Formats: sequence, structure tokens, C-alpha cells
Amino acid sequence: MIIIVCGKNDLDKSYISSNMKKIMKALVYDEYTTDDDFSKILKIKDIPIPEPKSNEVVFKVKAASLNYDDIWGMRGKPLAIPLPHISGTDAAGEVTAIGSDVKNIKVGDRVVSHGNMSCRVCKVCTDGREYDCKKRTIWGFETGPLWGGYCEYTHLPEVNVVKIPDSVSYNEAAAASMTMLTSWHMLVGRAKIQPGQLVLIMGGSSGVGNYGIQIAKLFGCTVIATASPEKLDQLLELGADYAIDHRKDDWHKEVRSIAKKIPKQHGDIPGVDVIFEHIGGSHWNKELTLLNYGGTIVTTGATTGYDAKTDLRHIFFKGVNILGSTQGTRAELEQGFYWMSQGKIKSIIDSVFPLERAAEAHTKMLKGKGLFGKIIMKPS
Repeated sequence: MIIIVCGKNDLDKSYISSNMKKIMKALVYDEYTTDDDFSKILKIKDIPIPEPKSNEVVFKVKAASLNYDDIWGMRGKPLAIPLPHISGTDAAGEVTAIGSDVKNIKVGDRVVSHGNMSCRVCKVCTDGREYDCKKRTIWGFETGPLWGGYCEYTHLPEVNVVKIPDSVSYNEAAAASMTMLTSWHMLVGRAKIQPGQLVLIMGGSSGVGNYGIQIAKLFGCTVIATASPEKLDQLLELGADYAIDHRKDDWHKEVRSIAKKIPKQHGDIPGVDVIFEHIGGSHWNKELTLLNYGGTIVTTGATTGYDAKTDLRHIFFKGVNILGSTQGTRAELEQGFYWMSQGKIKSIIDSVFPLERAAEAHTKMLKGKGLFGKIIMKPS
């Protein structure tokens, strides 16, 4: 037996050197907010850089985009998410490490998150409906503790990252990750839009609304988009054929007037064929009155209220289709990025903030004043 005697300082240094983990900066909160004062809870903290599991990739975050589920998380409502928490569902960056079972991603690849995490083996997953998986979780919202995109490095299973086309920037990819996917799934996957249809995009100045306008135009549709009055010109610049102020009480009458003026092939009754809905609240019944016979309304949210009353006559008399929609598939995200690489869809970036100004960024998103497009955050 050999006994080595060393001084305490030497032992401490040896132990620390062999066990020390590399540290990164992360945006963390340990408690919920009750008054939407995000500055009270959001802190920049030092935490270990993650190491990949066998099926995972680690990437250095270059850009991450805000979503409304960040605010739900900080409120702890409607879900009490894991604490301590790192938010961020949409993150793009450069791969720095891969697990032993990773097959199609390599170090140096540019990737973006696909935040819909599902089991991949149940009946609905293998039927191509991973968004309906009972075990589904939203990365950066329901995951944790300390597992999201608002940090210097993060990790995801290989199946939850998508390669970014060379012509698409990190900012553009992060902005598109969940928002473009949601819009694509609503219009293409669920409503199955067709060339020549009249499509109404509610809330066209929002992230999903921006992409909704572009996707509908990509498919050869005529687009009416709504927003607050100061944003209407931007909707037209983005490609909408008509822009309507939905803050007016009679905004729906203006939409109906436009629908009557648009020539319809084969003698169709004037009306809106597809409504892209994520506002809810008091707009709901007005939207239903605008639909054509056999028309479709596809909804993915209710930012002005979910407890909407429905006049059933608008549904059964005209044979209206009401479709729910949430996120989408990895394949749909790749389809969207293909069209981004061709210059047919673009991300609209409202503003860029460092992680240290996260409270300001989230407050801007919550208030929505002057907001057009997505807010990006970047590690320093």
C-alpha cells in the first residue's frame, strides 16, 4: 500500500480541479409574480453548462424569442411550472456537443428548437399527431427545473432540433420556431387552405399573424388582416390585400363589405372561407357571422378572453367547421423553413434585448403597445 501525504491546500485544489464544472449565465426565477413586476423575480445566475445525454445535443444559444407562455410561467398560471425555472421555448444556436446515440446532428451545425416534446411511440405520435400526445410537454414552459432557452447553453433531444438553412439567421430562426410552426399547422395542417380562398387573419401584427398573412399569400389566397390602426400599413407591406382596424365595434361589417366586392368564381355566395383566430373574447360571434357556407374557423388561442359565447345558428345553418389547433409537427417546421430559405416567408423582428433586460422585454410583449413581430433575447 502506498500512502501519499499532501497538504490541505493541495488536496482542495486537486479535488476542485477534478470536480469543477464549467459555468454559464442563465435567466432564472425562483418564485412566481403576483403583479407582473418581472424585475422582482428575474435574475441572471451562474449554473453549470449542461452535458448531453446519449440522445441529446448541446448548443450555444445565439438567439431566443419571447412567447406568451413565458408570462404564464412567471405567473404560475394556468400551470404551476417547475421552480427554479429557465423559460424560453424558441432558441437557435450552434451545436457544441452531442450524445453517443445522436445520428444526424454534428458539432458545428446550426439548429433551432422544436419545443413540442412528445413520447414519439404512442398511437397519436406514430399517426403524425405528436401535438396530441398525452405526454406532451412544452420545452421551456413545462420543463425543468432549469431547462429552457434563456441561457448561454442549452440541451435538447436530437428529435427536438431542426437544422437551420444557411440563408436563415439565428434571429430569424428563433422567431419562427414555434410561431411560424403554429401558423403553418393552423392554415395548412388543419384548415387545408386552397388557392383562391378568402382568408381573414385576425391580429395580423402579432407573431402568428405575421406568418399567417405570408403563408396564406404563399398558397395564393386573398388576405384580409386585422390590427390596431397604427399597424395597418405594415400589414399591407407584409402582403395583406386589405387591412382592417379590429378595435372598431363594427369592424366585421367592413370585412363583409370587402367580401361582397371580391369576385367569386362559380357564383359562390360572398363570404370568408377561412378565419385564422387567436383573439377570442368579444370578437368570436362577429367572426362566425362572416364565414361562408361550409367555411372554416381555426383557433389556437384566446388572448382577449376564452369564455366566449357562441350563437349556434351561425354554425349549423351554414355548416361551419370549427377547428382547434396547437403547435405542429417537426416535419411542418421543416416545411416552413424550406420556404424561408426560398425567401417566401420571413421573420419580422420587432426588437432585440440582452438577457439582462429580460424584464423590460417581457413587459413590452405583455403591453403590446407599438409591438409588431417578435421580440428576441440574446445572451451577452
